[in-house]
Amino acid sequence: MPKMKSHSGTKKRVWKTGSGKYAFKRRGRNHLLQQKSRRQKRLNRTVVAHATNIRPLQTLVPNL
Repeated sequence: MPKMKSHSGTKKRVWKTGSGKYAFKRRGRNHLLQQKSRRQKRLNRTVVAHATNIRPLQTLVPNL
């Protein structure tokens, strides 16, 4: 049986918190911030993945 491979794009974007939940940052906070609205910048914070998305995340990154 071949090894389980992790999805390399997901590995770079998702991490596990101390309580075991999956967290990620939303897009849009790296550059060109001067012309983006305050609301747009505020919405880019660390977010905990919703319960319905945990199963797909576990298959994408099984050994995270």
